[in-house]
Amino acid sequence: MSARDWLLDESPNSRMQANAGRFYRMGLALLRNPLAVLGALIILLLIATAVFAPWIAPESPVGQMLDRRLLPPSSANWMGTDELGRDIFSRVVYGARITLMIVALVAIIAAPLGLIIGAVAGYFGGWVDKLLMGFTDIFLSMPKLILALAFVAALGPGIENAIIAIAITAWPAYARIARAETITFRSSEFISAVKLVGASDARIIGLHVVPLCMSSMIVRVTLDMAGIILTAAGLGFLGLGAQPPLPEWGAMISRGRVFILDQWWVATMPGFAIILVSLGFCFLGDGLRDVLDPKQAGKS
Repeated sequence: MSARDWLLDESPNSRMQANAGRFYRMGLALLRNPLAVLGALIILLLIATAVFAPWIAPESPVGQMLDRRLLPPSSANWMGTDELGRDIFSRVVYGARITLMIVALVAIIAAPLGLIIGAVAGYFGGWVDKLLMGFTDIFLSMPKLILALAFVAALGPGIENAIIAIAITAWPAYARIARAETITFRSSEFISAVKLVGASDARIIGLHVVPLCMSSMIVRVTLDMAGIILTAAGLGFLGLGAQPPLPEWGAMISRGRVFILDQWWVATMPGFAIILVSLGFCFLGDGLRDVLDPKQAGKS
């Protein structure tokens, strides 16, 4: 039996074979979506750029050479130079590290928090559900960027505080999704069977409810990455995110807006980077939605 036949076997002999076959089918379905493949390639390019930034960038992202201020794009400086003579291409490359760190940390903080709160609310229902969802609705009632600005203003400017502020504004959407998913199967037979064998509520939520919510959560996290990037860029643009001389894309646009009419490349190049990466996450998120939730994809 070939590896492909083993993966596509309709009667797997082990859990490992069943899981491997499921991931293989998901990969095949994802490859049939050109936009999803394009999005995955863009994200892989972002990761590779962040990892290999010292080898890709021709110059230091913070090195200043005032004798070459505001030079246009050329063979020597592919994206031109900024008002301090720094190579914009090198700063955009190193900025990929900051962007990747922001989206990764926000996802690590916000998604598990929202998943646990939503699963607990949906599983117990009653006053627990009303209390947790009422708290969630307070956050959902306010625009994310405005709420993030308020938290950063309270915590102080800086990339660490910006990450915390964005995570605090992002978790309610995950809580709502997890709650809706949990309500659909909290009275199902397999949950009742687990209760009959003496499993505690914490064990049921952790080992049975949470894993069943993961598919929709992965899709939502991927789709939200574009919004996280834009929020982080907005905070950087306002001077509340990464502080100089860090090459954060939003802060680069903020400094370049003064020269937008005559030296357009200073603000345009990091703007292109934000658009490209945001599109990559959107394309991949749409593809994952089609693969992980075909019924929802059919409605859209």
